[in-house]
Amino acid sequence: MTGEKPLKIVIAADTYPPDVNGAAVFCYRLASAMTERGHEVHIIATRAEKGPSVVDIRPEATVHRLRSHAVPTHEYFRICFPWEINPEISKLLDEIKPDVVHAQCHYMIGQGTLALAKKRGIRMIATNHFMPENLDPFLPFPRWFKRIVAKNSWRDMGKIMGAANVVTTPTPLAARAMRKYAKLERVLPLSNGIDSSHYELGEDEVIAKNSYPTILFAGRLAVEKNVNELIEALRLMKTVPDAHVEIVGGGEQRSNLEKLAKEKGLESRVHFLGHVDDEQLRAAYLRCDVFCQPGTAELQSLVTLEALSASKPVVLANALALPHLVDVGVNGFLFEPGDRVDLANKLDAVLALSPEERESMGEAGHAKAAKHSHVKTMDTFEALYRGASAEDYLRS
Repeated sequence: MTGEKPLKIVIAADTYPPDVNGAAVFCYRLASAMTERGHEVHIIATRAEKGPSVVDIRPEATVHRLRSHAVPTHEYFRICFPWEINPEISKLLDEIKPDVVHAQCHYMIGQGTLALAKKRGIRMIATNHFMPENLDPFLPFPRWFKRIVAKNSWRDMGKIMGAANVVTTPTPLAARAMRKYAKLERVLPLSNGIDSSHYELGEDEVIAKNSYPTILFAGRLAVEKNVNELIEALRLMKTVPDAHVEIVGGGEQRSNLEKLAKEKGLESRVHFLGHVDDEQLRAAYLRCDVFCQPGTAELQSLVTLEALSASKPVVLANALALPHLVDVGVNGFLFEPGDRVDLANKLDAVLALSPEERESMGEAGHAKAAKHSHVKTMDTFEALYRGASAEDYLRS
């Protein structure tokens, strides 16, 4: 904000690039935006490999990587022990003397940073990107025990985030869930935001299309993403039986998914592209014909917003926040989670359209994504950092 002094901002993030997930991407974009606005930004995050805590000076922020430990159930998720990291967080807060602390979840680093900031009287913002159920794939316990873990996690979320001056989450649906299960009365729905222009095709830009109809998935290859349903649906498509799937991203399910594609005789039509950089991902959006997100634990789905920004029709699971991104028949379709035939039919419905009809769907999707303005989101967070309340926005 013009004329006001720059802030010292600490972002406490249990996941941060090179991690590949929506929360990590949001934190990177938040840090980049605040640095561009002239603020001093520090990230407190896990170190991605074994070793002592280190400081990484990056263009978007000073990143303080805390010592962490691998878990056998995930390829990159790391855990931190409070008795190791809390003294380091305490020292960092005393050295940085931030005007505001912004925690991105209520686990590990987020929990420790909020508790220590509260003792120092530092302004606190808390954003929830996770459903406790997102942890299910990483917990080698029976379903009944996972339900107990989830219930306790919701309770802890309420206690820990309830101490913050403002609590936000990306969608109204997530805010309702937090009010119901975490007993948080004032939660501000605030989109993660998207710069739609970044995914538009340039005036003289040419992105070569594939020679076959292409369905794109992008994201972590985790259990809750249900990419297996997409692969199985590919085999059931009848109107457009020659479609291919491109899968961008890595994760603990990749080997299982590769095995599934081979078992179904689809290895020549399912392409695993692995982790890609931002430009390669952008190109994948622009060359595909339809984007599919079969995940059932999406609080917003940044990848879907990116696909909509690239003017692509979408076929999404009818679960959690995804229905908010679809006007059925206008910019895409919803399918019932777990119903491979329904998914196949919806993909067929999009790919059987004429190029002009798909283009019209894509334009409607782009208009939908444009409502999630990156600039508006960053303006709001900057105002919250300076003292605005959730009520200032909940009333508007």
